[in-house]
Amino acid sequence: MASPFHLLLFFSFLSCLGNTFPVLGFHSNSVFFPVRKDAATLQYVAKISHGTPSGPTNLVIDLGGPFLWMDCDSGHVSSSNRLISSCSVNCSKAKFHDHGSKSAGGCLCNTDCNVFSYNGITGLTAMGELVEDIIAVDSVGRSEVGQIKTVDHFLFSCAPTFLLQGLASGSKGTLGLGKASLSLPSQFSSSIGHPQKFFLCLSSSDGVVLTGSGHPLFGTKITRSLVYAPLITKQHDYFINIQSIKINGKRLAVDKSMLLGDEEGKLGTKLSTIVPYTTVKSSIYAIFSKAYAKAADSMNMTRVAAVAPFELCFSSKGVENTILGPLVPEIDLILQSEMVKWRIQGRNSMVKVSNQVMCLGFLDGGLEQSSSIVIGGLQLEDNLLEFDVGSSMLGFSSSLLLKETTCSTIIQDTKRKQCI
Repeated sequence: MASPFHLLLFFSFLSCLGNTFPVLGFHSNSVFFPVRKDAATLQYVAKISHGTPSGPTNLVIDLGGPFLWMDCDSGHVSSSNRLISSCSVNCSKAKFHDHGSKSAGGCLCNTDCNVFSYNGITGLTAMGELVEDIIAVDSVGRSEVGQIKTVDHFLFSCAPTFLLQGLASGSKGTLGLGKASLSLPSQFSSSIGHPQKFFLCLSSSDGVVLTGSGHPLFGTKITRSLVYAPLITKQHDYFINIQSIKINGKRLAVDKSMLLGDEEGKLGTKLSTIVPYTTVKSSIYAIFSKAYAKAADSMNMTRVAAVAPFELCFSSKGVENTILGPLVPEIDLILQSEMVKWRIQGRNSMVKVSNQVMCLGFLDGGLEQSSSIVIGGLQLEDNLLEFDVGSSMLGFSSSLLLKETTCSTIIQDTKRKQCI
């Protein structure tokens, strides 16, 4: 349970941020939630405030999650929490996206709405009750001072306590950002009038989830510099199509069909906040790892013994440190054309495992991995990502270090300006 000091710090943080930005009126604002990385689990934890009285709750971000679920029994107790009927439209929406089997036959309208909540870390599912409550948000806009606002009728699932297994310590559930009618971005789009888009900016410390326009928080210079590629949604997960991969400018000898998947259910490249490092299907990883080791050798990097779970590890001795992290082979993910590429450099490719050793943060995902590639948390950090679900486009910045900033710096600068 959060201490009184931490509760005061949280609400002081929201208050400071709220005094930063003018707003147009609630129906055209952006709203955001602070995020931190849990050092023990490498999960990204968002803080929301909900209920009556309003209280903070930590939730692990699940980029592909269909809705928000939390343990309502051991967490914050709210007097405004209301159960949803099994025959309501909202219940039908939730059941359309849950991970359980659909019940046959009609429903009994005097019963509560039960939905399956899913823990993406452990793969466990459990039956929970669909409820609605008040959620407090910090608004950002352009013409009046930002304020903490409340949104009523926010829908989520109350799941059993055992479903918290595997989540970061202190977390009470997961925050679903997937393409589903009850995900957090979708609910804000329909209830507040936001565009069908959200921004994600993760780091090794402070980050943010933001719905609506990104200009007030990230600035027009950064948001207008984003490169866009088609965003593909399958069920409620987000995918991009990688046409080819280059290491230090040399294209890998990987058939495009291996990267894009096929019509038999094999999927292309998935974006995930659940896995800490990018995983690559074995058939592709064998080619990728061989090419990377060759490129590292050409740069006079010394390979050392593997450190689990990593396969490719190198001595840090003699490797130059730059603004983009250690100077190591560059990885380019080529999207719809050679002009559209997601470049991954040292900060987003290497993991420091000791003062002498660093390892490549790309893992062998095995032969049975359904997606060709799953881009994980390390590779997403300090990249501003715009998920424009309405237009089916993904905007990405590549490393913000190139713009001499980070996701954490943006958040810390905002707090410092307001709390001097």
